[in-house]
Amino acid sequence: MPQSSTTIRTVSKWNAKPAWPLLQLGWLAFFIMSSMAAAAEPKAKAPLTKVSVIDGRWRLNGELTYRGAKAEGLLMNVRMVNAVFEDANDKTRPKQLDPDANTQAFIQKIPGYVAGGVQSFTLNLQGGDPGYEGAVNSAFKPDGALRASYLERVARVIGACDRHGAVVILGCYYQRQDQILRDDDAVRAGVINVAKWIKESQFTNVVLEIANEFGHPGFDHSLLKTAVGQVELIQLAKKTAPGLLVSTSGLGHGRIPEEVAHACDFILPHLNSTKVEDIPDRLAALKEYGKPVVVNEDDKVGRQGAKAAEVCVANGVSWGFMALKVNQHFPFVFKGVADDPATSTPP
Repeated sequence: MPQSSTTIRTVSKWNAKPAWPLLQLGWLAFFIMSSMAAAAEPKAKAPLTKVSVIDGRWRLNGELTYRGAKAEGLLMNVRMVNAVFEDANDKTRPKQLDPDANTQAFIQKIPGYVAGGVQSFTLNLQGGDPGYEGAVNSAFKPDGALRASYLERVARVIGACDRHGAVVILGCYYQRQDQILRDDDAVRAGVINVAKWIKESQFTNVVLEIANEFGHPGFDHSLLKTAVGQVELIQLAKKTAPGLLVSTSGLGHGRIPEEVAHACDFILPHLNSTKVEDIPDRLAALKEYGKPVVVNEDDKVGRQGAKAAEVCVANGVSWGFMALKVNQHFPFVFKGVADDPATSTPP
């Protein structure tokens, strides 16, 4: 039987029955499932999903993720930051955009993603690049206070993930949106408010990402442009919500400054601009810090994306897929394991 491959299907079927045909598995499923031939059916998830890191490996409700697979103890994920997107700019907002309907469309697909093996989703309180300029998309007010209407959508997604045994990597700030915050004190207040909200909401399936690609030239505030600023915000979040796992993500070159790596509970590199052949060296440098490494953004697709995922897992690192033209750029589409069209055949 011919075997089609997709990158998102690469992040698929990790919890599938071994008898499922490889036609539906794709790259990562191909090599992960090869180590799971004798694995038992996964146990039903508890009603409340609690994420933790023990001895450098990810656990849900105390159980290692992907037990018995090559990805055991990892947190394989998909970037879905625009699942909670809105645009408050009347001049740029697409007429077809309905934020609530968009969020609900994603929520309806969560069971399919999870059944396919996705263990975590990245959200962001200022979204991501929608594929056009000028959007105003933020859960924050100028003083760092949180907007209830935005949080309601985020909470719906977190709740759905909780019910289906999935983790949410929740980001606070995104480049080209931090300008909504009036100054660095407002940025600090925003982090405190988010950490408090997570704690008071009793979300146990959420880990926190301070900024998406800190240091990006699209940020204005100094706290979001420097390693020193990120360390301060990480420490502020951890002080506000003890026990909350906190990190911040770097740029697409796969590097994280030493002081940031030391401050994080887990390390969040991006690999967008990193060649596949350079990934092992970048990961080796990050693993020197002795903390879980989670790639939560890589826009490689097809064979290249699948290979990047395979290299990450082989090096004990969690990989995350970003379907840039599918569910990051408007119109946002959520197709589950079909997010990346079949392009190649596994070896």
